[in-house]
Amino acid sequence: MVCYPSYGGSGVVAAELGYALGERGHEVHFISSSRPFRLHRYHEQLFFHEVTEVSYPLFKTAPYTLLLANKIVDVANFAGLDIIHAHYAIPHSISAYLAVQMMAKPLPLVTTLHGTDVTLVGAYEEFFQLTRLALKVSDRLTSVSQALALETERTFGKTDQGIQVIPNFIDHKVYCPLSSSTRRCRRYFAPQGEKILAHISNFREVKRVVDVVDIFARVEKRLDCRLLLIGDGPEMSRVEREVVRLGLEGKVQFLGKQESVHEILQMVDVFLLPSEQESFGLTALEAMACGVPVVASRVGGLPEVVQHGKTGFLKEVGDLEGMSEAVVELLSDEARYKTFSEQAVRWARETFPVERAVSEYEKVYESVVQSPRFSGLKKIVPGH
Repeated sequence: MVCYPSYGGSGVVAAELGYALGERGHEVHFISSSRPFRLHRYHEQLFFHEVTEVSYPLFKTAPYTLLLANKIVDVANFAGLDIIHAHYAIPHSISAYLAVQMMAKPLPLVTTLHGTDVTLVGAYEEFFQLTRLALKVSDRLTSVSQALALETERTFGKTDQGIQVIPNFIDHKVYCPLSSSTRRCRRYFAPQGEKILAHISNFREVKRVVDVVDIFARVEKRLDCRLLLIGDGPEMSRVEREVVRLGLEGKVQFLGKQESVHEILQMVDVFLLPSEQESFGLTALEAMACGVPVVASRVGGLPEVVQHGKTGFLKEVGDLEGMSEAVVELLSDEARYKTFSEQAVRWARETFPVERAVSEYEKVYESVVQSPRFSGLKKIVPGH
């Protein structure tokens, strides 16, 4: 598994997939610049290899793409890898491709597209050709949503191997509705029984976190509520200034980066995700699995995740009034809210279970190692 370590969906999915594969008997080696933030539990089948930076006066910055390629070769030779799974096309698939060129015996390369590697990074002219190469040289391509697969083909053209959609997933044993312990925590954030709204992201501009604050401000004028903001990133200063400008310091709490977000979501009443673009919306799925209806933008893969009028509401990007009205509508009708919450849990569990996703990835691995090019490799099966 080659992935980013930072707070974001691609790293989360890679780590959780690794744990699930480990439970099914696979040996999984993670290769990244630092330990992925969700890779915090010990598992005897999981290993982490850090890409070490090299400082040399000639380089303004460390050539990470090359260092990563070299580390992949080292790990492949040492651990006897059977397959490379790159999460995010740039630079991981390119590094993996370089690594394969250095190997005496080539390994299959599977690339999973997570969104911004195609919609933002890949759209830059400077990265367009590299991204297209990453897609071309991957032996198998997967995408986390149908919307992302279609956008990738529109932008870069169709590939010979096609793009298989494997949606993101949740472990319903972890992401589940409110427990007694979280009820006690809820009283700390909402001592007077206020409703709790929340948002989780890496606070990039595309997440429109300032909109989250503005939506909350509109709702707060009509209902007693609090807002929890989880995460950190480049937009944090703008968000803090907006909170101060609106005089909401006493009602908005910044919780920073958190690993056990399910414990926070279990305290929440409505989850806000007014993003400008979302290839899937993993945090929305995690919220629904905890029984929390979602109010989000109707963009990208979100309509595949949130059922409008059943598990939440979808509005156009920037429709702050519409989103705030949707929140008020949910929180003002207890019976309807209960129905949405129950439907959200059921939809998340039945449509996005971790077991189904892991089985689909195993089939991808199996199909590529059994292809003529790699027929000499051993079969990828659980327990081997």
